[in-house]
Order: sequence, then structure tokens, then C-alpha cells
Amino acid sequence: MRPKQHETTGSGDLFRARLEQIINMKHELVQLAGKLDWDWLDGEIAPLYSDQGRPGIETRFVIGLLLLKHIYGLSDEGVCERWVHDPYFQFFTGEEFFQHSFPHERSDLSHWRKRLGDKLELLLAESLRVAHASGALRTKDLARVTVDTTVQPKAITFPTDAKLLHAAIKGLNRLAVTHGVRLRQSYLRIAKHAAMMAGRYAHAKQFNRHRRQLRILRTRLGRIIRDIGRKIADQPALQEAFQWPLARASQIRSQQQRQRGWKLYSFHAPEVECIGKGKASAPYEFGVKASIVTTNARAPGGQFVLHAKALPGNPYDGHTLRSAIEDTERLTGREIERAYVDKGYRGHDAANPHRVFISGQKRGVFGAIKRELRRRSAIEPVIGHMKAEGHLGRCYLKGTAGDAANAILTAVGHNLRLVLAWLRILLCLVLAALHSALAADPKLKLAS
Repeated sequence: MRPKQHETTGSGDLFRARLEQIINMKHELVQLAGKLDWDWLDGEIAPLYSDQGRPGIETRFVIGLLLLKHIYGLSDEGVCERWVHDPYFQFFTGEEFFQHSFPHERSDLSHWRKRLGDKLELLLAESLRVAHASGALRTKDLARVTVDTTVQPKAITFPTDAKLLHAAIKGLNRLAVTHGVRLRQSYLRIAKHAAMMAGRYAHAKQFNRHRRQLRILRTRLGRIIRDIGRKIADQPALQEAFQWPLARASQIRSQQQRQRGWKLYSFHAPEVECIGKGKASAPYEFGVKASIVTTNARAPGGQFVLHAKALPGNPYDGHTLRSAIEDTERLTGREIERAYVDKGYRGHDAANPHRVFISGQKRGVFGAIKRELRRRSAIEPVIGHMKAEGHLGRCYLKGTAGDAANAILTAVGHNLRLVLAWLRILLCLVLAALHSALAADPKLKLAS
């Protein structure tokens, strides 16, 4: 159900100080809150509310919390905790008076991320509109872009065989307890000891003993799978609940080192892929590939992210260029004249290949194109900032939907951080100009 209209004042607020009276109204968060079009966001999200039930949470409150989380690189718990004692956070989410307790549940953020889904792109479009309205981003900056892909690591441990087998045993036991399935034996103590000793033997290069511990883990996991299969026979509800966990456990038990084809790298996150980007520090990364599109030239406020999208299934970079360009043009409303990519995009599927320039290309590269092609590598520090200051360095959200939401919201957080820095610079310039004017004319100083 649509939320109720925010009540501005009441009899109990007669002697309370408003947030406008206790905070600095020139603060960058206050200015950013005034530039965001909350009414437009509320109108776009309105179809997600049901016509029945109790009134929902205000759109500005939820969207504001999501933006603050990714601007400052906080967790769900962290942003809720900081909201309680930060009046600027409360003002940003639409509060009128200071609140001493969080009015909702932390889990509401998770529910709203799932509910928003594809509409999260509206936040990215709004961040670009705010950057353009504040002067940090110009229209001409949208015509030439740089496209690259990176790996968005998942919150999993390094997938050794022993760890995967141990995780499958623990996961099946946990699920059996949840559904009231009594196993003949849990093997939890044996599995923990075998996984620990497997790691020690592998570190000591005692591979015969290492393989013996793996056989112990595989044998115990197979016993649990067969025991659960016998206990849930002729029970459709339990069979449906155990269908995918048993399939994952069987896959983990059967797969071997250096085998070809698809492999499972996490029991609780089956969507994780093993991706090699040729890095010396990280030859293989476990997560999902993400496509990033930035401005080629540095805008007045910095290098903004125009598009971000998770790419499940580890597709070839060149086969994602067409969709990246089309989605960017749809978000910005401006046709892309030239796109600059690295050598991983050779054989791309762009609709107009003549406007795509690959790193190291010699034919047709001269003048301004040559200078802009040299700036292609400027996208790397942008990705680095998104990983270090945002949540692109490690995704804690579940499933492919969580990967998609995390990539978009990290891009929104990066853009709004640039806007906040731009607003701080403008404020400093205004204060410096005022100080110079007062110093030059003593009469103005006396009048003030």
C-alpha cells in the first residue's frame, strides 16, 4: 500500500528543534538532497506498491538510505546505525526532527533492493541528471565514452576441494535440521577434522595424505546424500526443498581438479564463475563479470560512470559491447560518437564498428582520436575507486539479482561522491570570492 503523507508538525513537536536549525544548510549532503528529484523517483516507484495492506515505507527514506550506503561504502547495518546519530543522514532521508531510534527494520533494505529490480537504473539516470544540473557533467562529455569489464568478486572463500566438500556437508545438515529430517549420522566432527588436515597436508606438499582426506570427505558426503534421499522419499514437499541442495552437493562430490566444463565453486552461491583477467596479483577471481562505461574525457567534476551492468555467465567482452552502448544511449539520451575499448573487445558486435577504437589500433587513428585513445586507460582508476570506496570489490548480496543490484548501486555511489566533491569545491570558491571582495573593499567589510 502507498505510504502515508509525511506529517510535518504535531502538538508534540512544539518545543523540538528542527533539523534545519541544528545543521549547516550549506553542507554538501543538504545541497545534494535539494537537487535530487524525489517526486519523480516516487512517481516511478509508485507502481511497485500494492493497493492493499498497511501503508509502506516512504520512498525517500528507502532510496535515501540506499544512496547513503553506497556513497560512503557502508553495510546495511552500518548505514542504519549511522543514521541514528547523524542529523545530516536523517535530513537526507526526509526527516524534519531528530530521531533517537531507527524507525524501521534493517531487513527492509534487502526487501526493497529485491523489489526495485530493474528500476535501480532510475537511480543511475538521476545521478547523471544531478551531475549535469550542478555543472559537474556537460552534455558534450557524453558523446565519447570508454568501455571496459572487470570482475565483481563474490563473498566466498577460496574454493578448494576440501572447503567445498565440508561446506556441502554442513549445508545439508543445516537444511535437514530446518526441515526436521533426522539423519543417521551428521559427520560434522569428522568432516571438520578432515578439511583441516587436508589443508595442512596440501601446504606441506604431502599430497598422498591430502588425497586420503578428500576421499574421507567424499565418502561422508555421499552417505549423507543417500541418507537424505531415503528419508525424503514419497514426500513431495521435502523433495522440492532438497532438490537443488542435493544437486549441488552431488556436483561438488563428483567434480575433480583440472576437469573441463562447468564447475561449482560455492555451495551457497552457485552463480559464481571462475574468471581469469590476466592479473599477476590475482590470476583467477571468483565472482561475476561487470561492464563499466565511463566518460572518456574528464568532466569538470571528474570521470562519471554512465552505465554499469553485471554479466552472468562470463561472456566474451566483445559480445557485450553492442548492449553496453545501446543501454548507455538509452540512459543518457545522447548518441555515442566514439567508444574506446581495450584489446579484449576484438571481434566485437557493435552496430557501427567504425565508431569503436581498440587500444593499439593504428588504422584511422589520428589527431583527436589518438589523444582520446590514450585516455582509455583512465577508466582503470575509476574501477579502482569503485572497488576501494564502493562495494564493487566484494559483493555480499545473494544471487544474480544481488550481483546486478550491487553493480548499479556502486556506480550511483561513485557518481554522487563526485557530485559531493564538486559541491564542496563550489562552496569553497564562493567563500574565497567573498573573502577577496571583503578584503579589497573595507566598506563592504564594515557593512557586513
